[in-house]
Order: sequence, then structure tokens, then C-alpha cells
Amino acid sequence: MKLINKLWMLVLLTMVPAVAFAVTAVHLDAAPGNLNDKASLQRGAQFFVANCLLCHSAAYMRYNRLTDIGMSEEEIRKLLPEGGKPGSTMKAMMDAETAKTVYGVAPPDMSVEARARGVDWGDTYLRSFYVDTTRPSGVNNLVFPLVAMPHILGPLQGDQALVVEKHEGGHEVQTLKLTTPGTMSPKEFDATMGDLVNYLDFMSEPAKLVRYKLGYIVLGFLFLLLILTYLLKKEFWKDVH
Repeated sequence: MKLINKLWMLVLLTMVPAVAFAVTAVHLDAAPGNLNDKASLQRGAQFFVANCLLCHSAAYMRYNRLTDIGMSEEEIRKLLPEGGKPGSTMKAMMDAETAKTVYGVAPPDMSVEARARGVDWGDTYLRSFYVDTTRPSGVNNLVFPLVAMPHILGPLQGDQALVVEKHEGGHEVQTLKLTTPGTMSPKEFDATMGDLVNYLDFMSEPAKLVRYKLGYIVLGFLFLLLILTYLLKKEFWKDVH
């Protein structure tokens, strides 16, 4: 009996973190990504190279894979850093040690970030920075509390304030309110983040587009084979009564 009680206690203890997480989980908006939208992927790639590669690397992504999203060799060469080659990987301009000294932690590699966390998480995260004067960087994030990353996209989005509303039963609802506009309108910024996350999704598995294309070809072949097999069966059995 004592053993059963201990087992029940262990089960309850293991459930507590899950319950606590469910209560405090932040709502994630659905990312507007579409891997078949090559224009969006190209805009996202250009934005990623111009802004994210300052600190983040994508060690498993080569520039020449951008041809998969319809970019020409000339367009790719314009994105290359000085001395870079189309076959080289996407390396950050700032080395990891310097970044760690500046931010307190080395920025994560972005190669498979979208696959690890999900595109909805990434899209919501990028739009959820707000002013927090208690933080060293002056900002915090609704999705990733106490984040070390500064809001480098702040000039584009503007400043947001955290608004906490208390409802019945002590339940709190946290929302963000734009207090200082950026150079982009909210709609433009959201669309840009959508393009960026769409590209991050592609980058996390570049072969996905090729796999989808091959999948349609295989399904088409199997459908054709089904028709031929049915016609062959009818020919074999036409004289059988």
C-alpha cells in the first residue's frame, strides 16, 4: 500500500510542471508562411542576410541553395559578404565570443530554429518585444521572458508597452500596445516578419520543397499505374464468365 501511495505521489509531482506550464503558456499566432510563395521566401532571405546575420549564423545553410527559391546567381552574389563564395555557409559577421561578451550569451545558430521551435513561435516571438527598463537591453519579450536578445528590429516596429488586464478569478491577460510608431506600419512589419519566418522555415529543411515535388510525381505515377492495372485486369478477365 505504501508503495502505491508513493507511486501516486510521484505521478502528481510530475504533473505539476505540466499544469503550471499550461496555465502560463502564451498564445501563439498562426504564421502566414507559404513555402510555395517564392517571392515571400526571397524577401525573407534578403531580410535575414541584411539583419540577422549580424549576430546569428546559419552554419548548415549555403548561399547557393537560394537557387531553390528562384534566386539567380547574380542575386545571390549581391548577398555574399566580402570574399564570400556561393558555396560558402552563412556565417555571422560577429564572432561567437564577441557576441557572448556583448549579450551575455552566444546567439543561437538559426539553421534549424524554425524546425525546433515552430514557425508560429518564431513569428509571435519576433513581434512580441516590449519596453522593460529593468532589463539590461531595455526590452523584454512576451513569448521568451528575460530574453538576452536586444530588439534590433525596434526602429522598424517601434516601441510596445505591456498591458496587463485582470479578469474575474485573478486571471491576467497580457497584451502589447504600440506606443511609439516605427518606420514600418504594423501591417508592413507583420508582413515582413511573415516573410522572414517563411524563409527560416525553408532554411530549416531546404529539401522539403524538392521532397514535396517528388511526392506529387510519385502520386501521379501511382495513379497512372492504378489505371493501367485496372485496364489490364479487365483485359485478362474479359472472357471469364
